[in-house]
Amino acid sequence: MRLPFCLAVALSLAACAPAGKVASADHSAGDYAAALADPRRPTADSSRDAARLPGEVLAFAQIDSGEKVGDYIMGGGYWTRILSNAVGPQGKVYAFQPDEFIGFRPAYGEEQAAAAAGRANVVPLRGPIAAPPFPEPLDTIITVQNLHDLYIGAMPAGTAPKALAALHAALKPGGTLVVVDHSAAAGSGTSAANTLHRIDKQAALAALTAAGFVLEAESDLYARPDDPRTANVFDPSIRGKTDQFVLRLRRPQ
Repeated sequence: MRLPFCLAVALSLAACAPAGKVASADHSAGDYAAALADPRRPTADSSRDAARLPGEVLAFAQIDSGEKVGDYIMGGGYWTRILSNAVGPQGKVYAFQPDEFIGFRPAYGEEQAAAAAGRANVVPLRGPIAAPPFPEPLDTIITVQNLHDLYIGAMPAGTAPKALAALHAALKPGGTLVVVDHSAAAGSGTSAANTLHRIDKQAALAALTAAGFVLEAESDLYARPDDPRTANVFDPSIRGKTDQFVLRLRRPQ
């Protein structure tokens, strides 16, 4: 029996969709308005929304209610709180803070506890930066402005490939990794990671694909053509105005 063409196409697409996560272009920034409007979010967080465009980032990441999500190198918890609201009570957010970061700045531990406080669906995790102890397969992992940290001088040689392999293993087959980071000058590789806290997008892609990820989409949300990419991202002249790349990659089925 021959299936009608439209049904055959629908079945084909369903077969290719990631397990536990339906690939869709129907996500929009407005879908996350309630997550952002949560009055429990600190003013220090919500005041940054206009620049950080969290609704657009979550739409690009295709975050759905009920997902199991990893916030890899969670920092102060800005994304952890938003993700907690976005995945809802049936979802889970594993907020990972590396031991190395807490050792360097103990306040990271306090900020992790504050981000998880009162949020039943947030699980704070700690461990080596190259071995995040996610306890179950994840639908999505998000890491924002952190990929370059795998290449700074304080990290042991081989940290980056080990960490990316761990992220790949932590995802369900078909799961998604979303990477945002500050752009370095084209062709500079990872050489600016330690001095400028930047990484060349092509070097990032090479490392991610070597770890087994497949690039699915890019976004120009944070494209800033006027950024010369030669200043430290904490320099007051450029802070908050850096050119950044946004990538969505998948672990193949």
